[in-house]
Amino acid sequence: MAEEDYGSFVDWTQMGDLANSSGPTNVDSKDLKEFKQMARQGYWAKNHKLRAQVYQQLIKAIPCRTVTPDAEVYRDLIGDAANKKPSTHIPLPDFVDGNPVPRYCLKTDAVASAHRIINCVAGQFPDISHCPALPAVTSLLLHFSADEAQCFEQVSRILACNEPGKRLLDQTFLGYESSCMTFGDLANKYCAPAHKLIVATAKDVLEVYSDWQRWVLGDLPFSHVVRVLDVYLVEGYKVLFRVAIALLKFYRKHKVGGHSGQGNQQQLDSGKIRADIQAFIKGIASTVTPDKLLEKSFSIRLFSRKEITLLQLTNEKSLQQKGITVKQKRRNVQLALNPETFSSEIVSAKEMHDIWSWIPERFALCQPELLFTTSTHGCSLNRFYSHCEGHEPTLLLIRTTAGDVCGAFLSSDWEERKRGGNKLSFFGTGECFVFRLKPEMERYEWVVIRHPELASSIKTEGQEDTASPEGQKAENSLQQPDKPAGELSPFLSARHFNLNSKNTSMFMAGNFDSIIVGGGEGNALYIDSELNHGRTGRCTTFDNPPLCSESFQVSLLEVWGFQDAMAQ
Repeated sequence: MAEEDYGSFVDWTQMGDLANSSGPTNVDSKDLKEFKQMARQGYWAKNHKLRAQVYQQLIKAIPCRTVTPDAEVYRDLIGDAANKKPSTHIPLPDFVDGNPVPRYCLKTDAVASAHRIINCVAGQFPDISHCPALPAVTSLLLHFSADEAQCFEQVSRILACNEPGKRLLDQTFLGYESSCMTFGDLANKYCAPAHKLIVATAKDVLEVYSDWQRWVLGDLPFSHVVRVLDVYLVEGYKVLFRVAIALLKFYRKHKVGGHSGQGNQQQLDSGKIRADIQAFIKGIASTVTPDKLLEKSFSIRLFSRKEITLLQLTNEKSLQQKGITVKQKRRNVQLALNPETFSSEIVSAKEMHDIWSWIPERFALCQPELLFTTSTHGCSLNRFYSHCEGHEPTLLLIRTTAGDVCGAFLSSDWEERKRGGNKLSFFGTGECFVFRLKPEMERYEWVVIRHPELASSIKTEGQEDTASPEGQKAENSLQQPDKPAGELSPFLSARHFNLNSKNTSMFMAGNFDSIIVGGGEGNALYIDSELNHGRTGRCTTFDNPPLCSESFQVSLLEVWGFQDAMAQ
């Protein structure tokens, strides 16, 4: 067999069509853009030897620490043991978090080789504290390695990558946990129907999403995961997010297409949902080809790697502030939202749970804290501000005299309104959204999330954000006040985008006679100074329909803050 040099660990009877090499025998391109296209199209996917050579080339090109262990280090470490059959009885290091080595298409005794490689890696990388994806990555690379030493070197280079802004594998619990939160944020925003299904069926959504990396590196069949690996080694970590979101979309299609539609489903133990998703992904080959999976993955319109990185850093910072840097039992928001203790005059605990599923993941360890309610504090805008200032973010809930319920998630402190002086000034970030609960439940996010073509990354200097809301005169035009870098949430801050329209970043505003949410050709919500009368209409920022009757009377208004559950 021509692939013998790179297939000594492979059980060829398990490889199916991949055992019959065909197609190109070499890759001439040096252009990264062209290489990326070739990886996505599967240029080397039908030739095992060529794929192995491409992997070597790609991994050798990874910028690494000055001292990165190579194949010779492995041979010195193993010594005479290299001639002995390795044993699977050697336990894997604790940092793999109990994840086994997936066999894929390896020979039975090759799994023991993977055990030996991972244990040698553990000795050479003492700073690794949490890396659950390592067994799968080691197993995959072993399929394309001439010997254990070569596989060890390739794994080491991936772990030792030191290119600024690039990550290939999470190696700490902080990094891993923040990636799970980031995936939850992305699923919430770019995979809303599937996210809604998980919220409706699982008691602990975050626990379900904690498996996201394993879906790709562990559960996917070999024929699919090697195509992912092709692209991952060229494009990096963001590919894993894309593929996992595509898998979630396919899972939702599978569930809705079957007998279990999305009507009034009973929430199940999260372990059952996790097992159901795992079973679906393991059997995905019967309905989804590798090409179809990648096509779906790259048709999802996500922000750039930079935006994902900003979100991940924000989530890491949130975990650090809560003292969560090593593995521990997480108190989930679903547990914090105790139906027996939660009390609102506008929404039920179940409705608040649904709203909580929409908020950014870094607030998942918080529980709702009532800051202001008109039933206790009266209908005064001044008292509204005095109770809400100093809290970020906040949740605004409104019940009208007609019985409709709507509201908004507001990312910034209301005190920021003072930055505009006497002018009614917009502030906030693209994490703001508006919603209605009754008569039916619907959320409306920043229009740029649904239509990325409205913005490009990095705003040009000197560009201003000014606009006039409906009913405002030109002299009262709303301006985006300057804010020192670092104070706004790094993710979805308007300063990161070159917005094609002035009206697409008008999130929240307030002065002595009104509060406004959403602007540009109208307001999503306008509430007067007596917190008594309101208006709602379509606005450019959220591209929402009216959230209730266009002119309404406020029956009750509540503002909720986010209290750190870990501090209780």
